[in-house]
Amino acid sequence: MRVLGFLFCLFSIFLISCVAHKTTTSVQSSKYSEDLSVVRPKVELPAADTSALQQNSNARKQTVYVEPTHAINKQLDGILDSISSINLTQKYIDGFTIQLYAGAKREEALSIKKQLATSMPEIESEVQYVQPNFRVKAGKYLQRIDAQKDFMAVKRHFPNAILIPDKIAIN
Repeated sequence: MRVLGFLFCLFSIFLISCVAHKTTTSVQSSKYSEDLSVVRPKVELPAADTSALQQNSNARKQTVYVEPTHAINKQLDGILDSISSINLTQKYIDGFTIQLYAGAKREEALSIKKQLATSMPEIESEVQYVQPNFRVKAGKYLQRIDAQKDFMAVKRHFPNAILIPDKIAIN
């Protein structure tokens, strides 16, 4: 078996050494050249136009102000006003909050809120009662990425905390 492997290696080395290597030639000796002027289109300008073209190229071009004919400013102002009035009527926006506790025991909810206030006083929390459960929520965030930083810090103290979508009141 060893002899067969040895012979196979020798044969493969022999084949590799017999392969003809392509010699590289310098780029200068084989320059590519082809005359394409025969197939290119030829543009001939009339004699009167060439003199006007030369005068225009020498003179500085002046742009003329053109009054807009299809202005939509009044329509756009009306739409923007309606969007603004709709935005003023909204009281809530979609956001995120951290839920620390959800259960039926009021005392436990208040205890968790107190623990959060002592361990992380910079994060505001509140207890909500949505029948039949009490919920302790901390923080109000507009984007999930903003909530993620505080969520990781809260998760160290409260392993059951979760990040949930919530409605944020606009003041």
